[in-house]
Amino acid sequence: MSIALTAFARARLFPDDGRANGLRGVTPDAFVRHLNTEAPLKVLDGYAPFCKLHVHRNWTATRCLTVPVTDDNRHLLRSAYEARTDGELPVLVRWFEGVTAPVADYLLVIVYARDQLLKEGDAIDADWGIVGCLATATPEEIPMAPITMMRNALGVEEGGSGVALDADAYRRSVAFWAYNANWRGG
Repeated sequence: MSIALTAFARARLFPDDGRANGLRGVTPDAFVRHLNTEAPLKVLDGYAPFCKLHVHRNWTATRCLTVPVTDDNRHLLRSAYEARTDGELPVLVRWFEGVTAPVADYLLVIVYARDQLLKEGDAIDADWGIVGCLATATPEEIPMAPITMMRNALGVEEGGSGVALDADAYRRSVAFWAYNANWRGG
């Protein structure tokens, strides 16, 4: 099985602007090389048959993706309408500014099968393509953000995957994201 880094993931995981919440302490080439040579601790099923999460101990300086919302940090939450790419519709997102998460214990690398990536207009020269990475304190998946679930249900034309919304998974997502948020920092 071979894994490649998609252009979508490269821009988000290795941002040119130096954001501190990308993958840290590893180059894109070294990241892909590690995934192709080191077996994951386990492989989790994703939200659709074409999606898997490869769980690895964090070998980088990458920090956890999320921070719990507390009374002490709630005033640091920010929001804006943003699109991840030029072809997507902007959606409302929120994040912390002025908060730094601890270094993650695990990286859950999200991969899509080559056929799905081709449907989404991203041809790769590998069996699987990296579309994201969850940096976490535990070797378990955190719920996909509710807005990502909605975008996916819109279809590939709007930047999603065309997978219908699962109402129970959406409710679990809301339960998590109501008390946690991403962070951004310099």
